[in-house]
Amino acid sequence: MNLSYSHAHQQGSGTTEVVAVLVAITNHTARVLTVDHGRLLPNGPLMPLHRSLQAGVRQWVEEQTQQPLGYLEQLYTFVDTNRRNIDGHALVYVSYLGLVQETQTHQLQSQAVWRDWYDYFPWENHLNGMPSMIMGFIVPVLLEWANDAKDSQVQQRRRQRIGLCWGLSETVLAKSGFNKTTTSSTVMVNQAGERREWIAEQVLLRYEMLYEAGLIPEAPTYPPSYLSSRQSAHLPENWSQLIGVPMYYDHRRVIATAISRLRAKIEYRPLIFGLMPEIFTLSQLQQSVEALSGVRLHKQNFRRLLESQNLVMETGESSSAQRGRPAKLYRFRHDIELQSLLMDSKLPKRT
Repeated sequence: MNLSYSHAHQQGSGTTEVVAVLVAITNHTARVLTVDHGRLLPNGPLMPLHRSLQAGVRQWVEEQTQQPLGYLEQLYTFVDTNRRNIDGHALVYVSYLGLVQETQTHQLQSQAVWRDWYDYFPWENHLNGMPSMIMGFIVPVLLEWANDAKDSQVQQRRRQRIGLCWGLSETVLAKSGFNKTTTSSTVMVNQAGERREWIAEQVLLRYEMLYEAGLIPEAPTYPPSYLSSRQSAHLPENWSQLIGVPMYYDHRRVIATAISRLRAKIEYRPLIFGLMPEIFTLSQLQQSVEALSGVRLHKQNFRRLLESQNLVMETGESSSAQRGRPAKLYRFRHDIELQSLLMDSKLPKRT
């Protein structure tokens, strides 16, 4: 998946690049803005004409997508030792996270396209329960990776990491593995109640584990050799579709970092309001938070949280619902200090 530096940019010979992860919620779906048919994020080299990193980000986003920018914060700095600029130097790129309202497709540059971020991380979508691919495919292969270690202590540490990252107890791991007579749905029934807590914000840790194990196309060891040496263990023929859309360079890792950051911050800062329209119903607000977190929330607890934190105010109007009772419309209370609204509060996950 690694391409030459000139694939993305032919300008300059610097060693610094800026990358933008622009997130929007459209129809209760978390989406990310991409270029090059969904294989790259908006990006470009830092040029002498840029007075700051943010100025570089804004220029490249405008040039490549024409998407207006709203909230923007620096995310992380990566060193990509697999990439070189035209002078042969390793590339450093600085990533940014932006929260925006999605611009209609016809107003974007032709190369820009919005994608559901679960297209890239299908195992992160738990809105309808744990995806069957986790216990049916991912965990069994990861256990093969753990067993491939030469040292027994390394094997044990890998198994412990698998359990922590994927919310699985040691009992579940002991029952998991390649078993042609056991379907993933049966595994889930038999192991109900034996899972550790699924920690939604550990997106980056899960992605990096799959990368380390050579299970995603971006990894230099993909496909992993430890599977070909075992007759009982192999990747399914449709593995490339199961494991999500690959991206050039480390751009899928950048998105994983952004999702981790955003999922963690919505626990204590109301960043969700940067993604909402000015007027909304409480159901729309909850569905948007669920889209980001990837888990269902307890309706009444969620509304009690909003009320106790005084986050929203009624507009005095109602939605024009075609079915059922019209829902009250709300807006965000702009007069409240944004930095401390949700301190000491956690999203009320549905049990």
